[in-house]
Amino acid sequence: MQSIGTTIPAASHHQAMDWSLVLVSQGIESVIDHDTEGGTWRIIVLDHDWAKAIDAIRQYHEENAGQPWRQDLPWTGLIFDWRCVPWLLLPVFLYAAETVGSVALRPVGMMNGLAVKGGEWWRLLTAVTLHADLAHLAANLVTGFLLLGLAMGAFGPGIGLLASLAAGVVGNLAGLAVYPDGYRGLGASGMIMGCLGVLSAQSVALLRHGLTHRQLAARGMLAGCLLLVLLGFSPEGNTDIVAHVAGFFAGGVFGVAAGFLHPRWRQHIWVGRLGQLFSAVLLCLAWWLALRFGRPL
Repeated sequence: MQSIGTTIPAASHHQAMDWSLVLVSQGIESVIDHDTEGGTWRIIVLDHDWAKAIDAIRQYHEENAGQPWRQDLPWTGLIFDWRCVPWLLLPVFLYAAETVGSVALRPVGMMNGLAVKGGEWWRLLTAVTLHADLAHLAANLVTGFLLLGLAMGAFGPGIGLLASLAAGVVGNLAGLAVYPDGYRGLGASGMIMGCLGVLSAQSVALLRHGLTHRQLAARGMLAGCLLLVLLGFSPEGNTDIVAHVAGFFAGGVFGVAAGFLHPRWRQHIWVGRLGQLFSAVLLCLAWWLALRFGRPL
């Protein structure tokens, strides 16, 4: 910028970053400034752009109003989206239906190499929603609640959910490719590792902004890999490491691709609704096919 212009106060660093992206999308030059003494953040724009900048920020808030389920996490710059909860209740419902209602879901829904190669492709999806026992379910719910909520907060509820679900499918496909035909598996851990990959990829977008941001991006990816080892590798040897690793890196690829989309588009209310609707239809279709045509194996 050629001169110091008018300032627009921001409540936090995260809000300043959001507003800066909004202004960039409208072709408005801006600078983020931090008052180290007062601890306040602000956006600086040229004097003749001030009114246009205020209108752009106001429109941004109007488009994103009425979303109380999106919550800023203090001191992190991250957003948690509570719309992850209904999706986590699905495996709880299915586990209860099988254990209490005595509905045979695992024989027709879990990953089975021979069945998938025989045409039962829906097992790639249904297996993500099934769990072996209560401990398995509880472990995935705890980590999934945090990681899926953050992924949906970072990339929007639609894209964050779809990317994570697709990563879980890729994890099952990797297991099918690596293990023999007798490969069997179930659980949402591949999808959860996909959430971790999506979140790690969020830092890759910083690579376009200079050396310091490259260092932050590298640290973000390294942290994601370390968490993969911590959460995805079990010393007992009963963990599907192939599905976990494949899900993580697939989530990273999907996250990098989503990072090139403009934040306002990713977070648009209709993109979120359509993404969640598509996920729901896909899972319902997979389970309908499993119950209708699945062969108990």
